[in-house]
Amino acid sequence: MKAAVFKGAGKPLSIESVKDPTPGSNQVVIEVKRCGICGTDLHGTEDHEGALAIGTVPGHEYVGEIVAAGSKVDSKWKTGSKVTGIPFHTCGNCIPCRLGRPWQCAKISIVGMQEPGGFADYVCVDTHNSIILPESVDWIEGALIEPMAVGLHAVKMTSGVNAKNILIVGAGPVGLAVAYWCRFMGGYNIVVSEPEELRNTTALKYGATATINPNEVDDLSAEFLKISGAEPDIIFECVGIPGMIAESIEFATYGSEVIVVGFCTRQDFFVPAAAMAKELVVRFVLSYHKEDFEFIAGLMASDRVDVADMCTGTVGYDDFAQAFEDLRHPNDHCKVMLAPD
Repeated sequence: MKAAVFKGAGKPLSIESVKDPTPGSNQVVIEVKRCGICGTDLHGTEDHEGALAIGTVPGHEYVGEIVAAGSKVDSKWKTGSKVTGIPFHTCGNCIPCRLGRPWQCAKISIVGMQEPGGFADYVCVDTHNSIILPESVDWIEGALIEPMAVGLHAVKMTSGVNAKNILIVGAGPVGLAVAYWCRFMGGYNIVVSEPEELRNTTALKYGATATINPNEVDDLSAEFLKISGAEPDIIFECVGIPGMIAESIEFATYGSEVIVVGFCTRQDFFVPAAAMAKELVVRFVLSYHKEDFEFIAGLMASDRVDVADMCTGTVGYDDFAQAFEDLRHPNDHCKVMLAPD
């Protein structure tokens, strides 16, 4: 099969022929229809200690249809069924796995990092970490469930967003997902700080009540107060670059919450005393639960969630390596997806 293979930091992904996956006893192989490019993919292919191993096929925001099944797979996993899921291979038997929290499994292996990922014709997935999608959920929607689940999980990990004043730093796909679920769950003033104007415009479509371009104001906190008439109760850091946690702590007011969602793989620093002086609740969140995927899929199937416009670009293999590299620099895209076919 064809796949996009990581050849080392500073080198573009290489489109190569690799071995087709073979399903384990409780796994299925899906033919990938869409796979989104995530900031985690970009971080993983940079030069740092946590970089992907050379030869890895990245990609974890996948959706596709079943083409093969393992020997112990239940008959409901039929050939041709639409499938997406949590991109982990886990034991399936421990308490976290049975509760739909596979990130906590001691035997976890991450698809697109330790295991071949979705930037390929086919990918192998665990049935206990995957869901069968309703036919009414299209390929683009299916591939957006994973990033939407990141935002949903982050919002659920707060003390509650209902009637709260909220600042979201960053309007990439995760920041947009956070804005969406904050509005869905009753957030009051939902203000997004983002320097790219297209992303600010998109944020207003997906839950933000106002946006701020941080490059055009002298004091972000003062601008939030001007817009909202109050200081933020909750700040979501959705950028994931060094310095953003310290900035979020600076923006926070006494007794508020800082939720760190941006996935930063580089060393970072902040002054604990700055957070202690304000008695902040600072929470780091990661991943999602299986129930988040099921919840979002159900809302999509009943037309209660419409986020397909978040996909701002779809490319095939010929243009994929360049599209991937272009996302390392400031751009107008929200979510770019590989369409292998």
